[in-house]
Order: sequence, then structure tokens, then C-alpha cells
Amino acid sequence: MSRRREIARRLDALSDIGGIMSAMKGLALMETRILTDFLVSQQRMVAGIETAAADFLAWHAELVSEPFAGRELCVLVGSEQGFCGDFNEALLAGMEAVCQAKATPVRWLVVGSRLAARIGERDGVDLAQPGAIVADEVPAVLLRLTRELSGFMARDEFAGYGLSALYHCDATGDLRMRHLLPLRDLPAPERARAHAAELNLPPTEFLRGLTGHYLHAVLNEVLYSSLMAENRQRQAHMDRALQRLDDDSARLKRRYNTQRQEEITEEIELILLSADMLEETGQPS
Repeated sequence: MSRRREIARRLDALSDIGGIMSAMKGLALMETRILTDFLVSQQRMVAGIETAAADFLAWHAELVSEPFAGRELCVLVGSEQGFCGDFNEALLAGMEAVCQAKATPVRWLVVGSRLAARIGERDGVDLAQPGAIVADEVPAVLLRLTRELSGFMARDEFAGYGLSALYHCDATGDLRMRHLLPLRDLPAPERARAHAAELNLPPTEFLRGLTGHYLHAVLNEVLYSSLMAENRQRQAHMDRALQRLDDDSARLKRRYNTQRQEEITEEIELILLSADMLEETGQPS
């Protein structure tokens, strides 16, 4: 009886865990639906700014610049929560690959407490800040990140550094190393224009303002894309975990039923044995 009760307790525990995991899966699914509209809108905005920048720089090639000697300040976007499979492990592997590929050490700004905890104290990591758990928290994360970036880029030691982001890209389903500043890797203009666009500002001032708008928009897209990919992985992780939980529950139920059958058999044998003993002693049953 005690073994069957122990199996019953384990079944109840698995049922409670399954309820929690189902709720987490539902929240991840709901978050992906919320993020879809945000991400599509942000991608369109970034594409529009990149097109405008490409048209502008096609006529002002003298303003095109590159980071010196491959020096890079990179934003590494990880998860704030767990239960998302190898989300952070893939980022750590990507981080190592980038460090090995660069002749000059990369400087890192880490977003996401879970990822920051995995990295720990490490040379080249200049900042670690919390990330977003839900879409509504992205603007606050972006505000903190852009404020910190402004401070870093204003330092003399970061003069000539390029700015990049390494993150999970929802569109490709893989890690993406995305060069952000100075403006580069822009799409080629769809068609050559006969005349340069008329500006109400000097070209350098226009480029400075365009760069600021671009940085805000593209970092917003990066954060939304990473959060979308994180929730998709969490949903898939919960699916696999729930399937294993169902398999474990089914196995325990079979053991429970087997144990119950054995107990019933033992009870029947005990009753029959008692009846036989009564017949041998001649006592009425």
C-alpha cells in the first residue's frame, strides 16, 4: 500500500508541474503574438531609415567611415528568464567565436541577467544590465541601453570603435552579428538618382541626426527580435518538457495499476488462505 501511495504522490506532483509548465507555454505563446506587430512595425521603420541612409551616402561618399583596425563594441542580448533551452549557451559560443576571429579584443555590453550570470567576471565585459521579460519592458531596457552607449561612445578610449549587436534573430532563426555604427552594410539603392536629395541641413548634421534615429530604431528591433526568439524557444522547450512529463506520467500510471493489481491479488490470496485454514480446523467460515 505504501508503494502505491508513493506513486500516487509522484503522479500528483507531476500533475502540478505540468500545470505550471502549460501556463508558461501559454504565456510564451501569448507574448509571441503581442511581439509580432511590434517587430513588423520596427522592421519597416529600420528598413526605411536604411534606404534613406543608402541614398544619402551614395551622394556623400566622403562621409562614409569604418571603425579603426576592427575595434568593436558589441551589445550581446541574452535572456532575463530561464526555461528557454540553449538560448544563452548559443550566445556564449557565438561570443567565443567572435573573440577568436577578431585580432583586437572586443568590448561587450551584456543585456540579460541570466546571460550575465553565466558570463560572470570577464575581461572585456564593460556593462551588464537586466533585459526585458515582456514586450512592455523593452522601451525601458532600450532607454537604459542607449544612455549607457552614449556614455561609452563619448569616451576617448572608444574613439574609432564600431558598434555591433550579437543576438538571436527571429527572422533567420539563428545568431546574427549585426553591424550598426558607423552606418554600413546598407542595402544598395534600388535605382540611381539623377540628383542628390535636397537637404535643409548641412550633410554632416543631417548624418548625425539620421544616425541617432537609426541607432534607436535598430536597437529596438534587436531587442524585440531577441525577445521573440526567446519566447519561441521557451514555447518549444515547454513542448518537449511536457511531452517527457506525459511519458513519465503514463509510465507511473502503469506502475500504479500494476501495484494495485498485485495488492488485489495478495488480498484475494490472503482471503483464500484464511478460508482453507478454517476448513482444515473445521471451524465455520
